[in-house]
Amino acid sequence: MPYNLDSGKVAEAAKTWLTQRGVRLEDIAELTYFLQKDYFSCLTMEQCMESVCRVVEKREVQNAILTGIQLDMLAEEGKLLPPLQEMLENDEGLYGCDEVLALSIVNVYGSIGFTNFGYIDKLKPGILKMLNDKNGPHKHTFLDDIVGAIAAAASSRIAHRKQAEKEAEQQQ
Repeated sequence: MPYNLDSGKVAEAAKTWLTQRGVRLEDIAELTYFLQKDYFSCLTMEQCMESVCRVVEKREVQNAILTGIQLDMLAEEGKLLPPLQEMLENDEGLYGCDEVLALSIVNVYGSIGFTNFGYIDKLKPGILKMLNDKNGPHKHTFLDDIVGAIAAAASSRIAHRKQAEKEAEQQQ
């Protein structure tokens, strides 16, 4: 029987794997709020959550989630070949593939997402601080960047929508 992708299974797996790794969509919505609250005084957590959910619905995002988490898990289990194993175990500073994978998420929503991603990746607020902690049993070399990228993309989505709302109001 030929291969046939089951989109529902992919979407469900992406959400399940995030949860199993200790990341709730609400955590990402909090990061999104952090990124946009200074620009939109009427911004609500509900709007941030809606935006995060829409970003996570994108196939490219689901693929990045599944790929990054799988690589993190393989690193935890010691199943990668050296020197990649050691680089992921230690979240090597000069290893940039984790950021490159995350940028595939940011790309979906335009250039504002790049600046949001760089900003949040540097500060590591909220759940990102926990994911970046190198002392626990989990390796989140990819996941911290993926979560930051989802928040950055959701923030960019909000910025674009708020601009569209503003333009629509001005035309009335």
